[in-house]
Amino acid sequence: MTALPNLTPAYAEIFLAIAGMALLMLGVFRKKDPVRGVTLLAVVAFAVAAVLALATNTSADGFSTVTFNGLFVVNAFTGFSKLLVLLGAGLAMMLALPWARNEGIARYELPVIMLFSVLGMMMMVSANNLMSLYVGLELQSLALYVLAASNRGNLKATEAGVKYFVLGALASGLLLYGSSLIYGFAGTTSFAGLADALTGAQNNVGVIVGVVFVICGFAFKVSAVPFHMWTPDVYEGAPTPVTAFFSVAPKIAALCLFLRVLVGPFEDLMIQWRQVLTVICVASMLWGAVAAIAQNNIKRMMAYSSIGHVGYALIGLIAGTQDGARGMLYYMLIYLFMNVGTFAVILSMRIKGRYVESIDDLSGISKTNPAIALALTVLMFSMAGIPPLAGFFGKYFVFAAAVNAGLIPLAVIGVLSSVIGAYYYLRLIKIMYFDESAESFDRPDASTGVVMGVCALAVVVFVLLPEPLLAGADAAAAALFQG
Repeated sequence: MTALPNLTPAYAEIFLAIAGMALLMLGVFRKKDPVRGVTLLAVVAFAVAAVLALATNTSADGFSTVTFNGLFVVNAFTGFSKLLVLLGAGLAMMLALPWARNEGIARYELPVIMLFSVLGMMMMVSANNLMSLYVGLELQSLALYVLAASNRGNLKATEAGVKYFVLGALASGLLLYGSSLIYGFAGTTSFAGLADALTGAQNNVGVIVGVVFVICGFAFKVSAVPFHMWTPDVYEGAPTPVTAFFSVAPKIAALCLFLRVLVGPFEDLMIQWRQVLTVICVASMLWGAVAAIAQNNIKRMMAYSSIGHVGYALIGLIAGTQDGARGMLYYMLIYLFMNVGTFAVILSMRIKGRYVESIDDLSGISKTNPAIALALTVLMFSMAGIPPLAGFFGKYFVFAAAVNAGLIPLAVIGVLSSVIGAYYYLRLIKIMYFDESAESFDRPDASTGVVMGVCALAVVVFVLLPEPLLAGADAAAAALFQG
C-alpha cells in the first residue's frame, strides 16, 4: 500500500480548493443575496490561506520542503510570492462587490472563479516540475478566460474574453512545446533533475530552443513585448475589478515563476536566456512608456503602464543575482499597491451611477473630489518613480542590481524610459488640478474608498518603515538561491 505524501506543505492550496467548492455550493443553495456572502467569505479564505502559506513555508532546518514525489516545493520564496498573490487577489475582490451591486450583476460565480484562479497561481509558484507547472498554469488561465468575458451583456467584454482565450491557447502551446523539447534533450522534467542534466550544457541547441519557447510562453502571461497584444483590449473590455485582478495577481505569480525557473533549473544557461530576456525587457520598457502617451481611456493607459512595469521588474531577473531577485520581489510588492489603488480610483469614476473611463473625465476633480485627486496624485507620483515615494525605491533596487551585475546599459535604458513614462502619469495630475472642472463624481463606495486610501497610504508608509518589507524580500531571495 502506497503511503500518502506529506500534505502539510500544501495546506494552503488544499484549504483553497475545499473553500472554493464549499462557496460554490453556498452560492447555489443560498437564496438571499449570495453574492455578498460568497465574496466576503472568499476574502476570508484568502486571509486564512495566507496564514497557512506563511506557517508552512519552511522545514525545521529552514530550507525547502518537497512533497508529492518532487512535484511541489515550499520555502521562504514561495511563501512570500503566495502572500503577494493572495494580497492582490483579496484587494481586487473587495473592489468587485460594490461594482457588481452598482452594475446589477449578481453573480456569485465571479468570486469563486477568482478563488480557483488564485489556487492555480499558488500551485504554479510551488511547482517543482514542468508538468506540475503546466497544470497550475492552466488552472489559472482557464479561470482567467472566463473572468475576462464575465460581463456577458457587454460586447467589449465578450471580445476581450475571446482574444484572451485564443492568444492564451497559443502561449500555452508554446510553453508546452518548449517543455517537450527540454524533456527530449534533458530526459527529465524535474527542476532538480534539469539543474543536474544541464550543467555544462551551454552548447545544447535543442535545450536552448526549448528554453526560448518557455520564455515566450511566460512572456505572454506577464504581457511583455512582443507578446503584449492582448493586454490593452482585455484591460479595456474586462470588468474593471477583473482588470484590477488581472493587473496584479496573475502577473506577480507568473513573474515569480519566471524567476524560479530561470535562476533554478536553467541557471547554467544564463548567458543564453539573458540575451532573449534583455530584448523583451528593453522593448517592454520603451513601448510601455511611449504607447501610453496617446491613450485617452484610462484603463488602456494602465495596460501600457503595466507593460512598462513588467520591463522594469525583469531587470532584476536579468541580473541573475540575489540582489536582483530581492529587487524584483520588492518592486512587485510596491507595484501591487500602486496598481490596485489606481484601479480603486478608476472604480470611483462614477457620474450619476454611470462608470466613466475617459481621462478627460478627471478634469478639475481636485475641486469637486479632493480626496480622490489626492489619492491618485500620490499613486501617480509613485508610479513615475518620484522620490521619496515607494515607487522610486522599487526602481532604485532593480537598477542598482543591474549596475552591480555589470548591466549598466540596461539600467540607463530603464532610467530613460522611466523619464518618458513620467509624462503620462504627470499628465493626469495636471488634468486634475489645472483643467476646468467637469461633473463631480459620485461618492465612492465604502470598500472602494478603503482600498484606495490603504494603497495610497502604503506607498508613503513604505518609505518610513522599509525594513520589514526588505527583510521579507531578502529571505525570499536567499531561499531561492539556496535551493
